[in-house]
Amino acid sequence: MSKPLIVISCPIDTFSGYGARSRDIVKALFKIDKYDIKIIPQRWGNTPYGALNAEILEEKQILDNYYPTPQLQSPPDVWIQITVPNEFQPMGKFNIGITAGIETTLCNPTWLEGINRMNLTLVSSNHAKKVFEEAKFEKRNKQTDSLEGKVELEKPIQVLFEGADLNKYFPITDDDLPDDELVLALDEIKENFNFLFVGHWLPGGFGEDRKNVGLMIRIFLETFKNKKDAPGLILKVNHGPCSVLDREEVLKKIDAIREQVKSTTLPNIYLLHGELEDEQMNYLYNHPKVKAMISFTKGEGFGRPLLEFTLAKKPLLASGWSGHIDFLDIEFANLIPGEVKQVEKSATSDFILEQSGWFNIDQGHASKMLEDMFKNHKNYLDKAKQLAFRNKQNFSLEKMTNKLETIFEAFVPKKVELILPKIDKIELPK
Repeated sequence: MSKPLIVISCPIDTFSGYGARSRDIVKALFKIDKYDIKIIPQRWGNTPYGALNAEILEEKQILDNYYPTPQLQSPPDVWIQITVPNEFQPMGKFNIGITAGIETTLCNPTWLEGINRMNLTLVSSNHAKKVFEEAKFEKRNKQTDSLEGKVELEKPIQVLFEGADLNKYFPITDDDLPDDELVLALDEIKENFNFLFVGHWLPGGFGEDRKNVGLMIRIFLETFKNKKDAPGLILKVNHGPCSVLDREEVLKKIDAIREQVKSTTLPNIYLLHGELEDEQMNYLYNHPKVKAMISFTKGEGFGRPLLEFTLAKKPLLASGWSGHIDFLDIEFANLIPGEVKQVEKSATSDFILEQSGWFNIDQGHASKMLEDMFKNHKNYLDKAKQLAFRNKQNFSLEKMTNKLETIFEAFVPKKVELILPKIDKIELPK
């Protein structure tokens, strides 16, 4: 019997979170080896192409299995779209949508309508699943405003976490770090203790962007201003495309925040701008001058860099709400308290609704936690090692592949091949 055909539409060759998710899903399906897989590559906003490397065997396999034409010739056995839910369209005999989900407390009703068009949706976190399950909207006639019904979840939804590739993210001793260009640049940093942040600087006014980069910088500066031997802050940050113009805009925003802080001296901030390979990201996480990661995020669909950093066995300080809580066990992680408040208007969009809520950290508590982690770093290392062990056991790419196979076994219909009965040869009388 021939294998069922799966066609996957996704931004697989882009430098984006959805691109990384797409590559993981496709590689997992190749490993499961029960399907004939074809890929239709898509764009992802203004993020650049070129993430796939034909020199790597498993990525060459992806490139070799691109669907031959831009349009489907006939419905595949399984159609998968990896994107935001309002773009979901059923094109196959069985249709699966895969999305990181939502970072706030409420989704756009068009997302629920998209999910309801599919047979099954997979989300990255329990936070996203809960938001979709609890969301309910009235559907009204645009002309008369009369009530036509409700929009709510009608189709199955499952959590498929974003597994970390243990072949790419793992502890490296100081002596084993290579003389890579990035490593040598980090060696030149004056401070032996640096906090690290990794993420996009997204739209929104000061303290209102989803990753909360501006406020995080301000709290760091206020916490360590006028202090001798203060730590540094390394920002792996960009707005979108990694251009010279974008780098200059990031630097301007950092300088504007520094000017707001009244002090004699301020701690140093270092900007890493541009794309890094997975291998280099692991060098960054393991560099001896990087002592901890911080994130004051207002909400995450999952938070992949946070998971990958924990595998370096270093402490992490993060907001205590949303998707990353799945793998940041409160027993071992350092979670900043706060409260859910309405989204600020400057950060709203078609997908981040003004009437929804997200997390606002307790700023005073965050500052105290930063200072204690700097002063008493050794006290945090045992829990960091325990968290690394837990995440290695439970949130690896291999475990994600196993869960994906289990979900497929439970939900995806088996391909049935028509077998005609054998009929004995009939001879006509002479």
